[in-house]
Amino acid sequence: MKPYLDVHPWSVVESGWNPEDVRRSESIFSIGNGRFGQRANFEEQYSGDSLRGSYVAGVYYPDKTRVGWWKNGYPEYFAKVLNATNWIAIDVEVNGEAVDLARATSIEHFRRELDMKAGLLMREVELTLPSGARIRIESERFCSMARPEVAAIRYRVTALTEGLEVTLSPGLDGDVFNEDSNWDDAFWEVDAVEASAADGTALVVNTTLKTAYTVGTAMVAHHGTDGEAGEHSELRHFGNRVAVSRTARLATGQCAWVEKFIGLESTLHHERSGVALAAEAAAEAAADAGFDALKSEHAAAWAAIWSTGDIEIGGDDAAQQGIRFNIFHLNQTYRGDDERLNIGPKGFTGEKYGGASYWDTEAYCLPFFLATHPVEVPKQLLAYRYAHLDRAVENAEKLGFKGGAALYPMVTMNGEECHNEWEITFEEIHRNGAMSFAIANYVRYTGDRSYLADKGFPVLLGVARFWAQRVNWSEARNAWVMLGVTGPNEYENNVNNNWYTNYLAAWCLRYTADVAEELQAEQPEVWASFTRQYGIDAEHELKDWRAKAEGMHLPKLEGTRVWLQQDGFMDKEQRLVDELDPAERPINQHWSWDRILRSVYIKQADVLQGLYFFEDDFDAATHAENFDFYEPRTVHESSLSPCVHVVLASKLGRPEKAYELYLRTARLDLDDYNAEAYQGLHITSMAGTWLSVVEGFGGFRVREGVPQFTGQLPAGWSHFRFTVRFRDRLLGVTVTGKGTDVTLLEGATLNVKVDGEVKSLHPAA
Repeated sequence: MKPYLDVHPWSVVESGWNPEDVRRSESIFSIGNGRFGQRANFEEQYSGDSLRGSYVAGVYYPDKTRVGWWKNGYPEYFAKVLNATNWIAIDVEVNGEAVDLARATSIEHFRRELDMKAGLLMREVELTLPSGARIRIESERFCSMARPEVAAIRYRVTALTEGLEVTLSPGLDGDVFNEDSNWDDAFWEVDAVEASAADGTALVVNTTLKTAYTVGTAMVAHHGTDGEAGEHSELRHFGNRVAVSRTARLATGQCAWVEKFIGLESTLHHERSGVALAAEAAAEAAADAGFDALKSEHAAAWAAIWSTGDIEIGGDDAAQQGIRFNIFHLNQTYRGDDERLNIGPKGFTGEKYGGASYWDTEAYCLPFFLATHPVEVPKQLLAYRYAHLDRAVENAEKLGFKGGAALYPMVTMNGEECHNEWEITFEEIHRNGAMSFAIANYVRYTGDRSYLADKGFPVLLGVARFWAQRVNWSEARNAWVMLGVTGPNEYENNVNNNWYTNYLAAWCLRYTADVAEELQAEQPEVWASFTRQYGIDAEHELKDWRAKAEGMHLPKLEGTRVWLQQDGFMDKEQRLVDELDPAERPINQHWSWDRILRSVYIKQADVLQGLYFFEDDFDAATHAENFDFYEPRTVHESSLSPCVHVVLASKLGRPEKAYELYLRTARLDLDDYNAEAYQGLHITSMAGTWLSVVEGFGGFRVREGVPQFTGQLPAGWSHFRFTVRFRDRLLGVTVTGKGTDVTLLEGATLNVKVDGEVKSLHPAA
């Protein structure tokens, strides 16, 4: 896909009008604040190709599964993130003619900007209508990071020809639907639509069918003009859409404007009876504060985020823009103040994947939030899974597992599995191990071992019990084997002994046994409580886990250090990616699924994912030999893939390959590598971009409680700089051509290891 966006260090800019870019721009320029968000749809009507989307975190609909035939254990629904009330709507009429960019005679100027530093979406358009009238539109909007229940819009229309009668109609539209509905169901029931022309206010309250979430969206609109204004506002009401209109007569150069203040509340935070009042109160308080004050406090909230979360890159604006774009979207997707919420793979940018949580959170997002936010934020991500433990046990029971075995879902909103592709739902069970790895990663990073006795061990126990039942003994191999799985590489389904899954399962069993023995020895009262609650037979279970971990079959290419992706991998025709016709890329959009499954090509890091997670288990030669074997076979058609390869390539001293793949992950959506940005952005993989810089080029690791940095400066960069939160400290890291420098910005004295040398950092005097 040809790039069409201007490169700026702090902004994403679209200069020039092309209707073919509208859908992907709607994704790229999306805004949100962790509670709700909006695709970058136009405020005025647009009849061209568009995906309208306003989304509320945690609010979903259980859309009935649509499959050709049913299978035992199959999820009954796919949880859909819901397109909610459209709160940006501002209809515009000029001399009675509706303004619609798709029907304009010409568009002389078009510029859209996402200011990532201040979290603002801005647009300028100059157009000629079929009547010959010419106008300029200027809009600015944001979802407040300071007030997560508030959004605001400033919208101006300027006459570029004489004697225009301009009507601005800010409103709310409850007549919404999901483009990805399986059965064209109505997901919402509208409870109330109210408005007052005199006050410039409106309210839409609606409730989801089946799940009964109620959302209230309230508006306060302030009109103004420097032309001749109409004396009265007019109420317009069409079905579940309501607007307050005012008309002004404008001479050339004169402007009519509206400031629109939104309050959005739901039953996630209020009783149903209080949702409407809370939304109205939020909108009124925002209007009282005024647009400029709201914008200032919103920008201040973003400044605080950037102060400890920015990555600065010198000498490469494309790389700089890419990393900030990723960091920006991660922060506007997840706030970390509600354990019921998680990080949807599309965030607030589209409907695909249902907007629910995947294993991406534990594998990729947790490290980002550990290093860039107070510890309470990443801890909420772990608490989310703990809260779903009972559902994970139910999910396993549906598949025939017993005794408290837990299978965490591939996709969920409430802990219940709702993914409905059999090769993923039943077979991509490696996701279960990511839950345990996240707990270990959190404990290693924070040193907070109390979490194990609080909420960690029950999750570890359920996952270990699952793995212990999922393997079976092979007399032929004299080993424990895992049959019928799909690894991270989803271009191979229903395989036996996927190395990553087997290795991860064995690690989970060992780690859980280690934690159990630690609790037995150091916190016997806690252990006794767990034993009673979960019926633990320590002598039998721990011995069983260790035996199965020790005896796990791990396929290997004979005579090499290469771990085979699964049994039979070498039966495939061993063609490399550089032998592919570029016209057939991406292969998932050009090949049949049958052809993909029989090919050697790897969608995303699989064996290399395991080497990334457990790098200290393997020597440098093993890392190098596996990287050299698998990288030429990987097409990186999963957004989660390039970042893992960047970290490993950096570790191996392959700077050119690391940088090549860094640009692919950092600019995946900006440059639309996989031609799918129109569906929404790859939010969770954006955390992988951060990993690419911090763990890849920065060499950041935590070993035995000591932060370690081994910086490598990519060619063309003058320097790069980032900060890391670590155990009540804030570290500043700068990498230049002269080496790596680490300073203590906040907190007590700390030992760190920099380029192989241990240093003691002290607070400034």
